[in-house]
Amino acid sequence: MSRKTNGLFAAKKLIQKRKDFKKKKVDLLAKAKYDPLENADQAKGIVLEKTTREAKQPNSALRKCVVVQLSKNGKSITAFLPGNNASKMVNEHDEVMVEGIGGIKGKSKGDIPGVRWKVIQVNGQSLKALTKGKLERARK
Repeated sequence: MSRKTNGLFAAKKLIQKRKDFKKKKVDLLAKAKYDPLENADQAKGIVLEKTTREAKQPNSALRKCVVVQLSKNGKSITAFLPGNNASKMVNEHDEVMVEGIGGIKGKSKGDIPGVRWKVIQVNGQSLKALTKGKLERARK
């Protein structure tokens, strides 16, 4: 149970707590303005095209990505395809589920510049299971 502080310097602490709470609320509202997922954890979308992104220095690789148009608001985002041969499991016009890639404060992670999301499902099937060979790709 959270109680209000009381005592000699209680007012100082109460004022600071209020400032912190207001700051958190403003941060959430500011994020909602530019966040394509609109503060949701995951979102569905349709694959528009398969692309590759060049990794940042000192790495030199082509990271497999897809451009996804979200169903909820029509915005286009670039999502990473994790795992070996994951790009073979995803085709254009497939329905995919995307989630945050896990970077600090929702930013990009690792050596992929500007990519903040990753694909976790393809046509209702787990991408991880598909790449490991536990599931066969569904025909739609």
